[in-house]
Amino acid sequence: MIRITVLCLLIFQLGFGNDMEWSKTGHRTIGEVAQQHLTGRTKKALKKLLNGQSLALVSNYADEIKADRSFSKFGPWHYVNYPADKKYTEVTPSEEGDIIIGIEKCLEIVKDRNSKEEDKVFYLKMLVHLIGDLHQPMHVGRLEDKGGNDIQLQWFGRGTNLHRLWDSNMIDDYGMSYSELATNLPELTKGQIRFIQQGNIYDWVEESQEIANELYGSVEVGEKLGYAYGYKYWATLEKQLQKGGLRLAKVLNELFS
Repeated sequence: MIRITVLCLLIFQLGFGNDMEWSKTGHRTIGEVAQQHLTGRTKKALKKLLNGQSLALVSNYADEIKADRSFSKFGPWHYVNYPADKKYTEVTPSEEGDIIIGIEKCLEIVKDRNSKEEDKVFYLKMLVHLIGDLHQPMHVGRLEDKGGNDIQLQWFGRGTNLHRLWDSNMIDDYGMSYSELATNLPELTKGQIRFIQQGNIYDWVEESQEIANELYGSVEVGEKLGYAYGYKYWATLEKQLQKGGLRLAKVLNELFS
């Protein structure tokens, strides 16, 4: 019985891992970038709460817990879908929650001195992941096509969709590890970093939606995509990873200041 259980677990983990490949690489890249821009005080606080684990290591926790149905209520926190001609503040938030509601809840619990330490750890890990998701443009897509999931495409002859293209296909085929990606992102001046870190999650969600609107117009249903598309949009993907990391660092530095 034990052998069967272990075998089933291994099969599940292998299948789950394949589906989450970009998520792991992209989120770890964002975590690694953020780690490099933390203040000493923030590093000390994170070391205590995360038991020495890096932001890259915990960055996929919010996806990993999806395997446990008791955490299903957190599913809607990974995205927000609203009309292309509206701002987030102009629509009625989902009763199930969304990425903005999720981030705000995480911040509330982590900064509350009366929160249990185990709750702070859980919501801190969630926060690290959600700031990353906020910078994947198709996580701020349209409701009618489930953030691009219903827009079917071909990527180098393989079936995919617009959401998965940005979640996994482009970054998988680039072939770099998260540490290689983080190391090879564009070098920025202190002024450029401060500019990127301006604003808050309400500004950043509108920025992601603006990119998503462009991406919707970048493809046609059933289109065969390959090198040309990757060449055109790789810089955008890199920028989103870098922005996600720098802004995560800002959020954490402010949280533990």
